[in-house]
Amino acid sequence: MERSPRRAGLRRGSRRAGSVARTSLRCAQVVKEAGADRCRFQVAAAAVFQRSITAAKYVSTPHLQQGRRLRSVPARFRLEMSFATKVLHTAMVLGRTGRDDSTVGNPADRREIPVETGARLVTRLRETQGGLVVLALLVGCGAGLGAVVFRKLIVAFTHLFTGHADYSSAGNWANPHLPWLGPFFVLIVPVVAGLVYGPLVHRFAPEARGHGVPEVMFAVAQRGGRIGAQVAIVKSLASALTIGSGGSVGREGPIVQIGAALGSTLGRLARLSENRLRILVACGAAGGIAATFNAPMAGVFFAMELILRDYTVESFGVVVLSSVTASVIGRAILGSAPFMSPPHFEVSHPVEYALFALLGLLGALAGVGFTRVLYLVEDLCDWAWRGPEWLRPAAGGLLLGLLLLAVPQMYGVGYPVLQNAVNGQYAVAFLLVLLVAKIAATSLTIGIGGSGGVFAPSLFMGAMLGSAFGAVAHHAAPSLTTSPGAYALVGMGAVFAGAARAPITAVVILFELTGEYSIILPMMTAIVVAALISRHLTPDTIYTLKLRRRGIDLDAPPVDPRMTAPVATVMAPVPEPLPATLTIANASQRLALSAHGALPVIDDQGAYQGLVTARAAAEALAGPETRGTESGHTATVGALAEMPAPLTADMPLADALHHLTTTDGTGLPVLDTERSALVGWVTHQAVLRTLHAPKVVTIRHPARTATMPPKEPSGVHV
Repeated sequence: MERSPRRAGLRRGSRRAGSVARTSLRCAQVVKEAGADRCRFQVAAAAVFQRSITAAKYVSTPHLQQGRRLRSVPARFRLEMSFATKVLHTAMVLGRTGRDDSTVGNPADRREIPVETGARLVTRLRETQGGLVVLALLVGCGAGLGAVVFRKLIVAFTHLFTGHADYSSAGNWANPHLPWLGPFFVLIVPVVAGLVYGPLVHRFAPEARGHGVPEVMFAVAQRGGRIGAQVAIVKSLASALTIGSGGSVGREGPIVQIGAALGSTLGRLARLSENRLRILVACGAAGGIAATFNAPMAGVFFAMELILRDYTVESFGVVVLSSVTASVIGRAILGSAPFMSPPHFEVSHPVEYALFALLGLLGALAGVGFTRVLYLVEDLCDWAWRGPEWLRPAAGGLLLGLLLLAVPQMYGVGYPVLQNAVNGQYAVAFLLVLLVAKIAATSLTIGIGGSGGVFAPSLFMGAMLGSAFGAVAHHAAPSLTTSPGAYALVGMGAVFAGAARAPITAVVILFELTGEYSIILPMMTAIVVAALISRHLTPDTIYTLKLRRRGIDLDAPPVDPRMTAPVATVMAPVPEPLPATLTIANASQRLALSAHGALPVIDDQGAYQGLVTARAAAEALAGPETRGTESGHTATVGALAEMPAPLTADMPLADALHHLTTTDGTGLPVLDTERSALVGWVTHQAVLRTLHAPKVVTIRHPARTATMPPKEPSGVHV
């Protein structure tokens, strides 16, 4: 009695399921006959999917399982239910995948979706070396044209605001468009320009503010080379307005950011990997420098030394192609005249190289001083300004106008003034005034929110410093020195090297800008001295300091917090040392039994003499000098001892690991903090234990560290 209603329900469900299954089978046949008709194929698959859902309502899994257990169900019903289940599964697969699984094993029924020709081209550009070359050439063309347009914009805005092509050499002349204002028009034009580019930068591209190169360095180092496409347009207009209205900044920073933005945009359109995108950004930067200064080699080394901060064959080749392409375009439109006309140069006496080294020292002091004043003025402007950021350039433009009214030679980039200083047309006192005024004017321009580079101002300062130094040296010893103009050229490279700490770029770019080969040796002397002194005075450059103030350190590798523990927390006792008088044969036996692969060596007084490795002992035993007694004495292990890189007990494990990976053996000796005694031994296994068990080496558990027995010195003294 209890089984009849259940059996009747199963009969009704199986009949409906069979009907739905037969309908689904007909739909599946339609799907199969649809062939390559994509629209009909999708409609049929959707119909099968809907009927599959209907069938599932009547043929659920519990009913099927129950039907298998009921032996009294007629065989035809069980067959219909089994058939419905199989077709239901097929229909569900068709609904999910849009294809008939029966065609998987039949090659004739497989469909091939063609790849568009444009997509194949993009793939070649993205993945092959030839594609990267093509993209680099395109970036070079874009950067060259961008540099030309940018320079034309500067000339146009300068003429618009002043009525002259370059107001820095015009003196306190009046604007022909506003003659009734006289020279006081310089009080107004920075304010007017600030009202234009201030809102433009604030609204569309805040990263366009400042000198631009640090933003490109940050994008390459930590953002995979991604720079917004709008930066190129905003930077061009903002920097041209800043320089044209009297901002005392250079054009290399903007053109680097413009070219880099073009390279990044093209690379992202081609969907390049981050590594290749960085290279394309460097191509844009190199092309911009090459075109705007007519210096293709300088563009290459600027991009490699400051932007990529690395030299590889792949990147160097494409950066060169981009730089050459941009330079060719720049020369075709702007001409091939050199950047400046240097005076005749000749070293008259070898003692003069000492003067060049002294000039390098002064250049380092000027470069570092310029860097600190630049960011000090920027901090003062941040502290003093309380209004909206978009209004800041206009408000600060009034202060800039007062400075330009007092020293009109600070208007714009000031290349004519620089050329006059190289030609020796200024007195020493006025040269020093121009040096100080340039530092103030450039710092104020960037501090109020202007957009422009610091490369040209550093060259300007170097020319003033070098010309003044050369004039004094020539007056003191006329028979030993050349013309002051030669020292002006050397000073340009020295100040730039002191500020940016890029000696290769400084040498190459000054050589290309001047075209004077005879100045290479004096320039190299001063630039190297300036770079070394600058590194001693400060760890940052004028570019990296802007990023460090934001908490970004490009030079610091990512360090695991567990690797900051001192070596003393994981070092083992010093293994038994080898006497220096021990023969190599006997020492090799002890090295073979040692688990370290290297052992320390001590002399007769117990003083530490260095380290001997198993490899060195094996090579010595295989050598002819240890096989006989032709020399009359037996070879000892003291002759093989080498002093490894010193590890101290307070050194972080990250530094110790670097030394472990660059030396033979499985361990290194550890000295005390005063480096007067050998107190321990650190191995690769100790570093691995630190990585896998961080709590064992952490210094945040005073109770645990207090209970650890102190490691006794081995008695081996340095």
